[in-house]
Amino acid sequence: MPDYSAWRLPIPQDRRSGLAISSVTSRVIVILAFSLILLLLVLPLAILLWRAMPGWTAGIWRLPTVISALRLSLFTSILTVIISIGLGTPIAYVLARYRFRGATILDILIDLPLVLPPAVAGVALLVAFGRNGTVGQFLAEFGIELPFTTAAVIIAQTFVSAPFYIRAAKSGFAGVDVRLEQISATLGESALGTFWRITLPLARSALIGGAIMTWARSLGEFGATILFAGNFVGRTQTMPLAIYSALQSDLNVALALAAILLVTSAVLLVLLRLVAP
Repeated sequence: MPDYSAWRLPIPQDRRSGLAISSVTSRVIVILAFSLILLLLVLPLAILLWRAMPGWTAGIWRLPTVISALRLSLFTSILTVIISIGLGTPIAYVLARYRFRGATILDILIDLPLVLPPAVAGVALLVAFGRNGTVGQFLAEFGIELPFTTAAVIIAQTFVSAPFYIRAAKSGFAGVDVRLEQISATLGESALGTFWRITLPLARSALIGGAIMTWARSLGEFGATILFAGNFVGRTQTMPLAIYSALQSDLNVALALAAILLVTSAVLLVLLRLVAP
């Protein structure tokens, strides 16, 4: 075995000191960056929880408006997750397993709501499914009106949050070894049986993680909802919309609602870390 140690070039003393200075400088920059970003992210949230405590202990969360908004948010967001799973799972599997003409375009279209401004999403839904919208006019002939209804809330939430599930599910399916599916097929298992017994269990963590992200995004949806569904108590006023209304009348109620959403979001993120490490 030849000795390559002689090939190593000696590092001058001044270079070593330069590396040491650079390392210390880098550490200071990293610590400063972490401190500033944590100050920016954590301080407002901590103050929010602190300011919400008096109203919370006073029982503001039991007000009818708060209960109504919370109930509607839970109902619509859970239904949105169910719809996203039902429609998004086969789409994610096809995108992960097959290459076909137009797949890239379809992939881009699915990702597009993730980067669209919420106001654009709301206007798009309104001109498509509104009373005078392109599709809404035909629906109106059958007595179906979507804007400013609970159904509009679900549509808006699905529009902006379903891509989160599809992205996660696609990654999960792509991570499953296709040879396992092929072996299952050679053993006589049907395509659907292979999907249920092999593919789905192996991609389970990604699917659950995507569902949690979809749920969290649905709970926080505001822009598309207020434009397409309006802000009607008991019918379309979800938690974010209730916060917006309360800011104009009662700050304590707004703080209590915001604190509920903050805690809920934190819990969902913890669940996401547990199921999709």
